[in-house]
Amino acid sequence: MARMPGRARPSEPRVIEIDTRRVLSRRQRHFGVIDIGSNSIRLVVYDDLSRAPFPRFNEKSFCALGEGLAETGRLSEAAMEKALDAIGRFEAIARAMRVKRLHVLATEATRRATNGPGFVAAIRAATGLSVRVLSGTEEASYAALGVVSGFFQPKGLTGDMGGGSLEVAEVLGDRVGERTASMPLGALPVLSLLQQGFDPARKRIDEILDASLPPLLTEPVFYAIGGGWRALARVHIAMNRAPISVVQGYEVAAADLRALARRVSRMGADEVAALPDVPARRAATLPAAALVMHRVLKKLEPERVVFSMLGLREGWLYARLDAEERYRDPLLEGAQAIGLPSARVPEFSAALARWTDDLFPGETQNDRRLRLSACALTDLAWRDHEKVRAMESFGRLLQFPFIGISHPERAFLAVAVMARYGGSVDETVRTITRDLLGPSQLRRAEILGRVLLLGHRFSASVPEILDSARIRIATNAVRLEMLSTAHVPDSDAVQSRLRQLARVAGVEGAEIVPVGPGG
Repeated sequence: MARMPGRARPSEPRVIEIDTRRVLSRRQRHFGVIDIGSNSIRLVVYDDLSRAPFPRFNEKSFCALGEGLAETGRLSEAAMEKALDAIGRFEAIARAMRVKRLHVLATEATRRATNGPGFVAAIRAATGLSVRVLSGTEEASYAALGVVSGFFQPKGLTGDMGGGSLEVAEVLGDRVGERTASMPLGALPVLSLLQQGFDPARKRIDEILDASLPPLLTEPVFYAIGGGWRALARVHIAMNRAPISVVQGYEVAAADLRALARRVSRMGADEVAALPDVPARRAATLPAAALVMHRVLKKLEPERVVFSMLGLREGWLYARLDAEERYRDPLLEGAQAIGLPSARVPEFSAALARWTDDLFPGETQNDRRLRLSACALTDLAWRDHEKVRAMESFGRLLQFPFIGISHPERAFLAVAVMARYGGSVDETVRTITRDLLGPSQLRRAEILGRVLLLGHRFSASVPEILDSARIRIATNAVRLEMLSTAHVPDSDAVQSRLRQLARVAGVEGAEIVPVGPGG
């Protein structure tokens, strides 16, 4: 196993706070990455170099640089010509978008080919762009950093199956571990193996995995990266009619995925094409991706597989961040970036965060980040018609491209914001969230949403008024305690929201109590 020096340092605590001034004063500077893979070349332009970047532009071109590489040791002239055309287009787009920093990364095909250096020189001559050719260890490490950037303190092994190779690395919370591996098990070489027969291909894959794959010594989780494996996730989502169609954070029992991968690995072209939600351009290589997944899961025996949309490009971007930015929470950063600029009173989200700090005794760090994210998104739909705000917010947050969030956490956030807009946890909501949230989690999300709704209503979204009160949920009553009698609300609307909260909390009483300062 290769060792990456200087990476195994202790994790640092994350910053989990709403910081309105920092978020609103940030000036976006577009950051772009061109990823020259063995099968495709992709440009992604991100809105900013930040902890939770949102892609502004994302396009790929299938150039198949690695096709025939195992036999000839060279990149074909036709593939290089097509790649140069694609890179020229991407460079022009990035320049027109005024991208401040554009990085070009090349992986397995370029580093293995005997004419790889000539290809890199041709790119520079045609576009002026410098290309960083990553080693196998670097590729594995940056792909793993992509998982670190996209999840909340992930622990396990990551696997990035690209067109030319499979990279595996260990993630330990906020860092990448010392064990990495790079193997020639990408889609193109595995397709070549399959042409020699299924059983010989499976045997050769197992030999490579036995010689290279690290044992799963950390958490029993395998994080799957790469287009072929994402396609497999899409098939599983569609076949199971999962309520959330987002691949990022999609979690599957390893035994279930292994069974699906085994079936797909033996399918012919017509059978693959008939699978639900298969990307057309991935259909030809899906059996190869499925076969590698099946053999990896057999070798590692994890309990769960979690799919990641973030990989090498996002890991490269993450590595460019300073230490303070890296340890911000990805979900909360994304929620603030979306919610605060569009809010009527951006400062009110931080006031709600303070107001709800004592709402749930024993709150964990993960619970806190979800609660603060709901506070940051609390004014997301104020421009919508009041009759559609609740369910529009619910549907949008279920599918929104946040990172650092699991599918059950998506459901929690969606229910909380729906309840903030007065929506009820009816049969439709219960059906959608049934396999994601237990009764206590569903109730907790609804209570949070009703508290946010009450806070907006009685304070008119004015932070100073909200700060003059506190909310208490006791065993027999919900109490809105007023610290300043000047701000005691006397409103049917406020009384109604208080009673709604009491019903959700399962208590009979609902009262407004003046207690005065220090009371």
